[in-house]
Amino acid sequence: MNETTTALRTSADTVLCRLVGAAPGAARLREDQWRAVEALVAHGRRTLVVQRTGWGKSAVYFVATALLRERGSGPTVIVSPLLALMRNQVEAAARAGIKARTINSSNTEEWTQIEAEVAAGELDVLLVSPERLNNPDFRDEVLPKLAATTGLLVVDEAHCISDWGHDFRPDYRRLRTMLADLRPGVPVLATTATANSRVTADVAEQLGTGATGADQEGALVLRGTLDRESLSLGVLRLPDAAHRLAWLADHLDTLPGSGIIYTLTVAAAEEITAFLRQRGHPVASYSGKTENAERQAAEADLLANRVKALVATSALGMGFDKPDLGFVVHVGSPASPIAYYQQVGRAGRGVDHAEVLLLPGPEDESIWRYFASLAFPPEEQVRRTLDVLASSDRPLSVPALEPRVDLRRSRLEIMLKVLDVDGAVRRVRGGWTATGQPWAYDTQRYAWVARQRAAEQQAMRDYATTTDCRMEFLRRQLDDEQAAPCGRCDNCAGARFPVEVSAAALDSARAALGRPGVQLDARKMWPTGLEAAGVPLKGRIPAGEQAETGRALGRLSDIGWGNRLRPLFTDGSADQPVPPEAAEAVVQVLADWARGHGGWASGQADAPQRPVGVVGVASRRRGLLVDSLSARIAEVGRIPLLGRVEYADGGNPGGMPRSNSAQRVRALHGAFRLPADLVAALAEAPGPVLVVDDFADTGWTLAVVARMLRKAGATAVFPLVLAVQG
Repeated sequence: MNETTTALRTSADTVLCRLVGAAPGAARLREDQWRAVEALVAHGRRTLVVQRTGWGKSAVYFVATALLRERGSGPTVIVSPLLALMRNQVEAAARAGIKARTINSSNTEEWTQIEAEVAAGELDVLLVSPERLNNPDFRDEVLPKLAATTGLLVVDEAHCISDWGHDFRPDYRRLRTMLADLRPGVPVLATTATANSRVTADVAEQLGTGATGADQEGALVLRGTLDRESLSLGVLRLPDAAHRLAWLADHLDTLPGSGIIYTLTVAAAEEITAFLRQRGHPVASYSGKTENAERQAAEADLLANRVKALVATSALGMGFDKPDLGFVVHVGSPASPIAYYQQVGRAGRGVDHAEVLLLPGPEDESIWRYFASLAFPPEEQVRRTLDVLASSDRPLSVPALEPRVDLRRSRLEIMLKVLDVDGAVRRVRGGWTATGQPWAYDTQRYAWVARQRAAEQQAMRDYATTTDCRMEFLRRQLDDEQAAPCGRCDNCAGARFPVEVSAAALDSARAALGRPGVQLDARKMWPTGLEAAGVPLKGRIPAGEQAETGRALGRLSDIGWGNRLRPLFTDGSADQPVPPEAAEAVVQVLADWARGHGGWASGQADAPQRPVGVVGVASRRRGLLVDSLSARIAEVGRIPLLGRVEYADGGNPGGMPRSNSAQRVRALHGAFRLPADLVAALAEAPGPVLVVDDFADTGWTLAVVARMLRKAGATAVFPLVLAVQG
């Protein structure tokens, strides 16, 4: 090490001491941390760091930032995916004397001031969410200035760039534009803790880190061992959802410290949170539906150990930093071992021992299939979107595209972002436009991605059943060449937790999961753009044509009634009469509904009138199920069965798109008719009716049917279904 290098290393270690709050000389960069800092600062190289969670990747870019700023370089731009990470990073930077600010969806009121600080050179670090990269104003006005002045570009959680990765985010690909606009010699650092060899290679290609220039060496890739010596992995195979909840109730207090209980769905997170609170455990729910202020409060409570656990979906993932997190439990298997390793890596970063437990469930497979259905659309749907945009004389928003394109909004938005990066469309003020540039559908790549997803799902099945070392299994899935038996997991060292549960906890869990009833909110507004699709409906649904708030027996995504109802709705399942258990539970839902707040048997002065009859909704796939349920409700409730809303001639709701709202309403419009005897019954004895259907996904079938019944004389329409999707 020459004199210049020695001086740089001393300066780097001095910054590190400030960053971690250590006395001068008391902290020193690890060898690979130093190699990364040296490559960035001394040589301006592009560097890809693939290291386990807790290794200290953030130390690399903060130390490099301080040294580059001392040399007169511009600010560091960090592209980061989650708000939790940004908040932690800003606080960490301040400890090292580095002024950092963030631009994301939660601080819109500060954007103008922050952009002014960037222009004035007052910031050392700017953290940007990937979504901002594709905002037209930011992309066209702010991004070029950033690219011209940036001293270091950092791409955190860089696996998000790769569609091979477990958390692909199209907005990340906008980084190509920024990379192309960087001044020659500006260093780039990409970091991730969860990438196998294929993802690593793809990230390098996406970021251009594999390229060489006349004035720089090839990219430096630093890939370390992924073993986490503090983690003890285990799997508990329990008979059903009630046993899993009971196990948590009995054993949560025996898990070390505080931790995270991951679930696959929002419904499951809410169910488990409610049950554990009922059993006296201090826990909080955390999901994509949690308000931002509640999220921050929940994070703070976990950091301060005021709660035993957050019961969370994947919304709590990358970037949440609690070094003393003592455990991670999964109630349900993620679809990918890479995603699983990323989540369990939250635990044991600053403690000698942390417990990691997987409690797989029968619902996992159907949840995997649902998320797989959100993959990149088939070519004909992509081409249809491009044709619609090309034929429009103005930009089209996503709501304006929906009546013309048969895609769910989430899939449509992701597809547009990919097409934007590929140059086929462009996001502008007011929506999206086609560029006219040639575009090819990469059939081979998308098919390969689908096969890879299937292989990852099989790997998770194998992980749950393997008798070999679990840590070695995960490390091999991430292509860790140093993978070896860990000596700590349940297969290496023996099971550490019993599978038995107490009778009291099991009874309580069964009661909680068996409690039927989910509120079913009615649609109030028609989708945008229906008139362009030939449907003369728009704006707010008139009050006299709306359905009332309804009820469902359960959600297909929950682990209580969802597990019992799911077999009725799987593809290929035979039509059958409503099972007795479900019929009895529906009767209980109806009774609770009638007696509850606002119910017709509540005794309130403004309570609605008791329904005068039951009306079923025709179903080609589950007609026997709906008819038997309608008849059972009419029999038990002693309410006349008025008939059934039938299909109009040529109507085929069973074959209609289950994509976005506009497409659904377009297909439903005119698809039903009211038989003459039903119309006559409503005219003879007008009043509220109870409408019975099997399943509510978008809620538009019920909205359209309710409108017809209200116009025929029903004074109110109360929807009742067996299951809802979300």
